[in-house]
Amino acid sequence: MSVELKTKYGQIDISNEVIAVIAGGAAIECYGIVGMASKNQIRDGISEILRRENFARGVIVRQENSELHIDMYIIVSYGTKISEIAHNVQSKVKYTLDQTVGLAVDSVNIYVQGVRVTNPL
Repeated sequence: MSVELKTKYGQIDISNEVIAVIAGGAAIECYGIVGMASKNQIRDGISEILRRENFARGVIVRQENSELHIDMYIIVSYGTKISEIAHNVQSKVKYTLDQTVGLAVDSVNIYVQGVRVTNPL
C-alpha cells in the first residue's frame, strides 16, 4: 500500500516502506535507543537489532480511513527511563514525518522488545 497525497500539481504516492524507513531513522536518533527490533520475533530471532537498510522490518505503517498509524518495535538502553524514551520517539517521528513528507501521523505506538546492557570495559 501507499499514502496518496493530492496537490495542485498532481498526485504523489509514497510507499509505506519509505515511511517506515524515515520513521526508523528518526527513532534511532533519540537518546536511549539502541536500535530497531524485528516485528516478527519468532521468525527473525529474539531482539535482533536491525541495520539501517532493514528498518522497515521494525516498523508497521497502517492506514485506517484517512488516519495514519505507526507501530514501532525498539530496543532501549539499560538504565534509561523507558516512558521518556517512548515519548521522545513519538514526538520525533511525528515531527520528522510532518517536516520531510508532509504527513500528519495520528498515532505512534511504541513496543519495547528488549533492553540492551552494555559491557563495561
